[in-house]
Parts: sequence; structure tokens; C-alpha cells
Amino acid sequence: MDSLRQEKVQRFEEFIDRRLKPDLVRAIAERDKVFEQQKVFSDLRRNIENLEKNSVTSLRTLVNLGSEVYLQADVPDTRRIFVDIGLGFHVEFSWSEALSYISAREEKLAGQIEEYTRLIASIKAQIKMVCEGIRELLQLPA
Repeated sequence: MDSLRQEKVQRFEEFIDRRLKPDLVRAIAERDKVFEQQKVFSDLRRNIENLEKNSVTSLRTLVNLGSEVYLQADVPDTRRIFVDIGLGFHVEFSWSEALSYISAREEKLAGQIEEYTRLIASIKAQIKMVCEGIRELLQLPA
């Protein structure tokens, strides 16, 4: 009977280590990616609002070419901007169009964050439930 109990405990521990913990790590990493996207859109919104508020129509900036190599760029007309919409595609928007697109995208990202948060909570609950099962099998006090 004792070896059967030890075998069950071992299977539960393997399930936690091989399935639940990697799923938890993956879900947290995916949620972090969505948080990063949300930050990018929030920064873009703030920059567009600053351009509007200050009535900036031309701009001189530094563009990162990669590997921390920068190039000075002149933007003669800032009233139209290109926004990365994913899969390597960029769309030209006016400021108001870009702000409405950003709002819609931020809503979608907030929904994704909620989904991942629920998934993470579910996985943590499963881990806790399996640990409780192990505790009961070993007849340890709570």
C-alpha cells in the first residue's frame, strides 16, 4: 500500500513539474508580451497627443537603425503617421485616425491580458489542488 501511495505522489509531482509549471511559465511570458505591446501603444498615444497639443507640424529626431546606431531624420509633415498594425504592415493614419485605432487596439490588448490573468490563476489553482492531493496522500497536517 505504501509503494502505491509513493507512486501516486511521484506521478502527481511529475505532472506538476512537466505540465503545470511549464504551462504557467508560458502563460506568464505571453501575458508579459501583451503588456509590452500595451506599453508601446500607450507611448504612441502620448506622443500623438503631445504633437497635437503643441501643434508640431515638422520634427527633427534620431532614428535607431539597430545595434545602437542612430541616424538624424527630418520629418517635414507630422500630420500623417505610419502605424505598425502587425505582420510587417504599416498603415498611414491622420492623428485622429491613429488615436481611434490605438483605442480599439488597447481594448483588445486589455481583454487578452484579462484572459492570460485568468489562465494564470487557473493554473496556480490546479497546482495548489494537486499539492493538496499530495498532502492528503501523505497524510500530512494542513
